[in-house]
Amino acid sequence: MTPFKTLDDADLSGKHVLCRVDLNVPMKDGKVTDATRIERVLPTLREIADKGGRVILLAHFGRPKGKVDKAQSLEPVAEVLSRQLGKPVGFADDCVGPVADGIVANMTDGDVLLLENTRFHAGEEANDDEFASQLAALGDLYVNDAFSAAHRAHASTEGVTHHLPSYAGRAMQAELEALEKGLGNPEKPVVAIVGGAKVSTKIELLSNLVKKVDCLVIGGGMANTFLAAQGKDVGKSLCEHDLAQTALSIVASAEAAGCVILLPADAVVAKEFKAGAQNEVLSVDRIPADGMILDVGPASVGMVNEWIDKAKTLVWNGPLGAFEIEPFDAATVSAARHAAQRTREGALVSVAGGGDTVAALAHAGVTDAFTYVSTAGGAFLEWMEGKPLPGVEALKA
Repeated sequence: MTPFKTLDDADLSGKHVLCRVDLNVPMKDGKVTDATRIERVLPTLREIADKGGRVILLAHFGRPKGKVDKAQSLEPVAEVLSRQLGKPVGFADDCVGPVADGIVANMTDGDVLLLENTRFHAGEEANDDEFASQLAALGDLYVNDAFSAAHRAHASTEGVTHHLPSYAGRAMQAELEALEKGLGNPEKPVVAIVGGAKVSTKIELLSNLVKKVDCLVIGGGMANTFLAAQGKDVGKSLCEHDLAQTALSIVASAEAAGCVILLPADAVVAKEFKAGAQNEVLSVDRIPADGMILDVGPASVGMVNEWIDKAKTLVWNGPLGAFEIEPFDAATVSAARHAAQRTREGALVSVAGGGDTVAALAHAGVTDAFTYVSTAGGAFLEWMEGKPLPGVEALKA
């Protein structure tokens, strides 16, 4: 039983349903360039409309800082949403006030209306209760389908729940159920792969994971910091030498918790970072002074894949190497494809998230093969850090 109510618990027919969605999509020259976030909320919107609900969409776009900025209007998104949904989507050029009130009052069952950017009002990010109550006045009930905004205690994600019966939409529900399988109540052994450039951005994440997983694989530039902390020369590699004590402290915490930390034993090394650069595979004990570690080596990938074979659950955040440039994508692609195969075989629950991770898995061609890939960015990272997310906590019964 989920600790939050879903659409299964809601009486939608004839109701004005205030639905928070993430439509903060990439735009160029007034055109949406990637509709992934729109596609993710379509099942929720269709279900509410098909059951006779009147769908009123709350969303933000960009960072207008509480002021009207037409360059950050949601109006261009309404057209794309309408096309994707296969039915008309109305647009109100404010999310509260007479304009919104008038259009909402004239809606009929199954209608869909997109309200203007909630962040045009300072009360949104301030989670002002008066603004939240103005939003709530538009609806009979509230549905949150924007996990990616759940780490923010804003009026449209948290404040409004104090005024209306609140439910999780289908995308939110799927995300929370996947995350529960990933770290909340996972099947063991659990392996976490954490990569990326810097330890400094993921200290809380690493500190939380060593208490929850059986093996923590550290890759990317951040692995260099751990190697250097152990006295290895990493040459010209990206490395935060000032965080050596932090790295050693995380290693000590892992040992105390019985968590294996898996660092690279070999690496792909080049003297310059560019496509097709001359490179060689070297032991991490033999990195030359003018060398740069740009990927995990094949022996290390073999060890990662062995752990994936042992695991029942895999949580992944961050690439193992500089995957954007060949041939430094090899380790990430190999491990991702191996995890995907284990998932297809039904042997592994694989949950991944974070911007670079999503791009890396797409590059490896395995996004659809993972159990769940989160596009939530900051919310996914804060969940991995073990922090309560205000937008999720507000939905709990």
